[in-house]
Amino acid sequence: MRASFRVMRSPLPIAAVFASAAIVAGCVTAEPTPGALDSAEASATGTTRAAATSTPAAAATLPACQWADVSRVVDGDTIVVRIAGTEDRVRYIGVDTPETVDPRKPVQAFGPEATALNKSLVQGQRVCLEKDITDRDRYGRLLRYVWLADGRLVNEELLLAGFATVVTYPPDVKYVESRYLPAQRAAREAGRGLWE
Repeated sequence: MRASFRVMRSPLPIAAVFASAAIVAGCVTAEPTPGALDSAEASATGTTRAAATSTPAAAATLPACQWADVSRVVDGDTIVVRIAGTEDRVRYIGVDTPETVDPRKPVQAFGPEATALNKSLVQGQRVCLEKDITDRDRYGRLLRYVWLADGRLVNEELLLAGFATVVTYPPDVKYVESRYLPAQRAAREAGRGLWE
């Protein structure tokens, strides 16, 4: 279907005219609204745009993401999920926690605490996996931002607790400036975890 537009003189600011044109054309640039995908597309891709349901006043809109069930927690920044009956490893984008399972390294300080926090957040939960630019790392793990149904970003929660540090691998840097660095700064200033 082709949209046609007629330019009209209006006292409205030019930005309002462009915003109206974008809405009419279906090209809204704001965050997606819950249920924006039709059911055929959602079932074919396993992707949803969902609202958290903790409380109506605090309901958060999640970004476009794919729901998965967490099968197990590997360590502080890696989980195993089940998507459409298949298990896959997921590495959290942009954060690094102390090692606990790398056979080449000893268990590092705060590694067990990072793993325990990760377990308390996601073990047995249904999480929403948001992709950035890169799909998989060199080890074949999915690279994702991991969202809880209540709207919390697990990657950020690990930073806020002081059990992770920001590690960037461009081009996957979507939340570095807006969420990750402020969370790491807050943990450091409060002397939490690695910052004691």
